[in-house]
Amino acid sequence: MIKIDLITGFLGSGKTTFIKYYAKHFLDAGHRICILENDFGAINVDRVLLQDLLGEDCGMEMIVGGDGSEAHQRRMRTKLIAMAMSGYERIIVEPSGIFDVDELFDLLYDEPIDHWYEMGNVITIVDTGLPDDLSDESDYLLASECAYAGRLILSRTQLHDDLVQEKVIDHINSAMEKIGSRRRFSLKEDTETANWDDLTPADFERLSECGYVRDSFVKQQVVENGHFSSLFCYYLELDEKDLTDRIEALFRDPECAGVFRIKGYMHTKEGRLIRINATREAVEITDCDEVQDVLILIGEALDASAIRRYFPVQ
Repeated sequence: MIKIDLITGFLGSGKTTFIKYYAKHFLDAGHRICILENDFGAINVDRVLLQDLLGEDCGMEMIVGGDGSEAHQRRMRTKLIAMAMSGYERIIVEPSGIFDVDELFDLLYDEPIDHWYEMGNVITIVDTGLPDDLSDESDYLLASECAYAGRLILSRTQLHDDLVQEKVIDHINSAMEKIGSRRRFSLKEDTETANWDDLTPADFERLSECGYVRDSFVKQQVVENGHFSSLFCYYLELDEKDLTDRIEALFRDPECAGVFRIKGYMHTKEGRLIRINATREAVEITDCDEVQDVLILIGEALDASAIRRYFPVQ
């Protein structure tokens, strides 16, 4: 049977970065794997981060979502059937931060998918800098993704002390209570807090066997109702300081409070190719070799007119 590992996490939590480490562990151990990018929008810029892993033993596929669960499930079903014929030993699925985990479980119980695949692990990434004031809809997504986790992993722990980490776990447990789940998490027993650079092969081996939980909670349809969305900017050409100033000003603007993450690639006026990954906590700009010339703003109840004061979004 081919094992499927699901790497979940709220918007901007760091799933793609973690997958680079996690997938490399399997490749170093001689496994043949495929990474399935399952994005909410029509453009996936995170996959560029994983290009270095691709080769004879590592493939990559993509499914686009955002137009209803039925259409999305049909595409995923077709993709899994095709991938089953490719000789992979393990599939690592990276969904968007807006994802109903039950969709994947339901598929794995259907014929003929159930003849080829079994669920391996559900690992949920949570940003230690998670805002305190999430909406009920965002808390639902956070809790519903944590509900299935065999292991929680806190990202960006190097920026926060133990008290902040405990506060994040308290937030998760409060969100779990709100959705009617009886599950509660402990920082010491259920959570990985080490810097990912410091994780050893033994640590990744332990994570690769963490399993999953089928939790019971009250389901909501926040994915279907359009509450979460993306806006796009194409072919921007700014200098790095202007770009950074605009991003930071947008995150300070209360009318743009719905924006959780800004990510993408662009040419600067100086001719550089850069990758942008920004949250309210930090703006990361790095050089890159491949560029799609698109900036994506992701969030809930987005006010396009307010955002256009900073970026010409579509």
